[in-house]
Amino acid sequence: MSRLLDKYNQFDETDLWKKYRVTKDAEIRSYLVEKYSPLVKHVAGRIAIGMPQNVEFEDLVSYGVFGLLDAIEKFDPSREIKFKTYAMTRIRGSIFDELRSVDWIPRSIRQKAKQLENIIAMLENKEGKKVEDEEIAKELGVSMEEYNSLLAKLSGTSLVSLNDIWFLGDENDEVSFMETLESPMNMNPDNIIEKEEIKNVIVEAIQSLPEKEKKVIVLYYYEDLTLKEIGEVLEVTESRISQLHTKAVARLRSKLSKVKSAIQKR
Repeated sequence: MSRLLDKYNQFDETDLWKKYRVTKDAEIRSYLVEKYSPLVKHVAGRIAIGMPQNVEFEDLVSYGVFGLLDAIEKFDPSREIKFKTYAMTRIRGSIFDELRSVDWIPRSIRQKAKQLENIIAMLENKEGKKVEDEEIAKELGVSMEEYNSLLAKLSGTSLVSLNDIWFLGDENDEVSFMETLESPMNMNPDNIIEKEEIKNVIVEAIQSLPEKEKKVIVLYYYEDLTLKEIGEVLEVTESRISQLHTKAVARLRSKLSKVKSAIQKR
């Protein structure tokens, strides 16, 4: 154990946060960075799964470090949220922000992802129910083999795509599956109503997914399992879980992008 961990682990962390908010003590900051740096590798490791080979794990870690530093500077211990939850959100956001900035997803793949979302939205609006893979493949004009191949190509983009839905652009507008980042005590009534509305829409969208896709989303985002671990739970291959995840993301984006657009126009 390092000197800083040995020194500060004996203190109540809430008291340390309060002291840091006032003093910006460099040693306390170094302690917090050291203590929570494993979170960066944890988040980067999960994001790395399914990414193309040209996306290096160490690059993801370096992107995530900025998120951790940002979280330490902005965390408010008076909020009703644990720092670990807040930090993981910031780390994940920082990684995705950087991935978007380097534009690592080929334009053709982006276009295919958007086409898939649009077709799912069109079919579900037309049929008024969940559409099956065969219907989607038929509308795309491809065979089931080609359709499954397309899902495999899109799997690496779905994490960034889904993150775009939850993070609405402003630093005070992060919305996750499980909670908003700010205590209602620290928000004005308009913000409370807006964030509750977004949360409700997200929950409804998840509930409307086909059962297997819903399980994948819940196990991945709520239970923090990897795609491989989910495959073991559901007794299917990791590639099948990746397909289910990609389809679930496409369905969610098709439902939620309209809501996001409406909110940003307010």
